[in-house]
Amino acid sequence: MPDSTSVRRFLAPLVLLGAVACSRSGVTPGQDAGGVCTTLFGRPNAQTGLNAAQCGPTCGCGAALYVAPDYSDSFINSLLTNWTLQTPYPPLTTDPYALPAPPVDPPDAVCGVLPLSAGDGGPRPYALVSYASATDAYAAGAIPTNFGHCGLCSTLVNLAVYMRVNDLTAPVRACGFNSSTAEENIACLQALGFDLPCAQIYYFNTVHTRSVCLSPCLAALTQPYNLPDGGLNDCLQCDEDQSGPVFAGVAGRTRRNSGLANAICRPCSEVRPLLHDY
Repeated sequence: MPDSTSVRRFLAPLVLLGAVACSRSGVTPGQDAGGVCTTLFGRPNAQTGLNAAQCGPTCGCGAALYVAPDYSDSFINSLLTNWTLQTPYPPLTTDPYALPAPPVDPPDAVCGVLPLSAGDGGPRPYALVSYASATDAYAAGAIPTNFGHCGLCSTLVNLAVYMRVNDLTAPVRACGFNSSTAEENIACLQALGFDLPCAQIYYFNTVHTRSVCLSPCLAALTQPYNLPDGGLNDCLQCDEDQSGPVFAGVAGRTRRNSGLANAICRPCSEVRPLLHDY
């Protein structure tokens, strides 16, 4: 494990890059467009609908290159065994979709893991603190863990799930299909590794998407996640538009704002480069 000073020197250029803007308007992913960066960001699987030439865990045009790490099992396990959130988030008691969407974060805002006193030698406690910028987080002794504010899914327990499961769409969808009650659905989500508050916002997202996107989602049940032009299928796009703002506002962490590639491929302009090393 590198020392904290070397980690900060390595991390700082990444988190200050922000979104890597690579125009790909009207260009098929992977197609040569006269120097335009066209490859989408992700780790495609059989359900993605794109191949490795169209989508990969790399974003960058020219010098601004970000390659998403492939985090080892030992590192992921360390998030669970070496750290504990000092003040856990309380469970949700109301449906966040009954309220207005939270305001959009300033572009430089980050959620930081702030290590606290090691105590008796067990898992080290930490706090999650929202900062105006990565520079402010480092100055306070914190390590950025996602861009934007801290939310219910910003904890390291939930980061471990995001890292371990490349395709969360299929199991989260299965939890919704195979559960007859809210309790069953949330328990299914917790079995994936999510803690209770993060599982709850995933549940409420599922319920809301089912209510407003039922028709396109039924039609897209067997469709790949991505269309040939790189866009999302109609179900995922409806979920993104109708449920995404509240989910991101409550969850805090998404895979895109945490620099994590997954089975749904995204334009690099939506990705925030971030190296996780606590």
